This record gives sequence, structure tokens and C-alpha cells, in this order.
Amino acid sequence: MVELSAEAVRWVDDEPFPGIVEVQFTDADGRRWSLVDKAPVFDADGVLRPDSAYPLEVGVACVITGSARRQEDDELVTVSTAPHGVTASDGRDEFTVRRDQLTG
Repeated sequence: MVELSAEAVRWVDDEPFPGIVEVQFTDADGRRWSLVDKAPVFDADGVLRPDSAYPLEVGVACVITGSARRQEDDELVTVSTAPHGVTASDGRDEFTVRRDQLTG
């Protein structure tokens, strides 16, 4: 499994436990996406807390589902954030991003 580089931008709520955060990233077309889920989904180290200084860099677990080239040096990949059930507000869980946005 790989991770999509993203930013935790705010603590949303303390409920349900252990708390909810909003994470954002930009896709290959420049569209900014927002994902909202429990803090541990994006942070295994416990860095995301209500009193943390946002924004913070985080990773979103994902799997590569496809690839494409837009330009010779610009490889794009389609990823799914489904491994942890994370979706955008419209229910979307597949996004096309630049390969250099992935780690792992």
C-alpha cells in the first residue's frame, strides 16, 4: 500500500472518539479535495490533536488502480482511498494524482 501526501488542515470535532480531522490534497488537474475521517486513519503517531498547529503533513493510505502519461515527464496515476473507507464528501474514492505525490 502507498500513501498520498496530504495536509491535515483542521480538527473538525471530538466526537466520535478519537476525533475527526479534515485532510486536503490537490489532484493532477489542480482540484483541491477534502477528506474527513477519524484522526488515526491519517496519523498512526498521534500527532493530530485538537490543539495541534495546523496544517500538518499526513499520508492517506491508498492503492494504485491505474496509470497514464499526460506529458513525457509527468506520470499520472489513479489511486483509490478505499483501503480505509475514506471518501470525499461526494462519495468519491478514486483520484488522479501525480506519481510524485505518493510515498511508499
